[in-house]
Amino acid sequence: MLTLMWVAYYASLPWVDLSVAAAAYYTLPLFMTLFSSLLLGDRVGRIGWVAVTVGFVGVLCILKPHADDFNAYAMLPLLSAVLYALSMILTRTKCRTENVYVLSLSLNVSFLAIGLIVTGLTSFGEQWFGPSTEDVSFSFLSGDWSPMSITQWTAMTLLAAAVIIGSVGAAIAYQKGPPSIVGTFDFSYVGFAVVWGIVFFGEIPDAGMLVGIGLIVLAGVMSLRSAK
Repeated sequence: MLTLMWVAYYASLPWVDLSVAAAAYYTLPLFMTLFSSLLLGDRVGRIGWVAVTVGFVGVLCILKPHADDFNAYAMLPLLSAVLYALSMILTRTKCRTENVYVLSLSLNVSFLAIGLIVTGLTSFGEQWFGPSTEDVSFSFLSGDWSPMSITQWTAMTLLAAAVIIGSVGAAIAYQKGPPSIVGTFDFSYVGFAVVWGIVFFGEIPDAGMLVGIGLIVLAGVMSLRSAK
């Protein structure tokens, strides 16, 4: 689930603004609240259900399902959020006694296995049918191999270091601090996604997107607070 989560999220990035992808992905506390109630029978208070409602109103503001500029690729980060929430439900119910390092290792083994399978299928397809010229969302999995310069290797190294620092830091934060407080700060990801989208890609969100992003962040914080 987590492997497919990242595949879906990365597949959306060439097609939607970074801020939209981040906001859609950060509906995950709402899906956790919803699935905890539906699948585990957890009691969700009034604030929790209000949070779910507010959050999905925010999603509608961003996706604009009835507008001419509706972008179906924005559904991919939502799929990521659903998969993440389900994986957390599964971890909570079936993997409580598992070693966290084993869980982490299994995730990376899954990444490697999926990568090798897709690479093998791509190579087989090109051998029999020739290289694909179709511009599809999942082209980062099936695109042609190309040489990398020192700049690209440096960028990948820096990104890898940033991911490690971020994931380890988040794990320590959730271990040491109250989840409701840490989770609130975790939503700064959405704000930074808006800022970096503007700085690096010139992505200026319109008023509807800003309202939707604000509602999703508010709903996420409310959901976390209701779970205290």
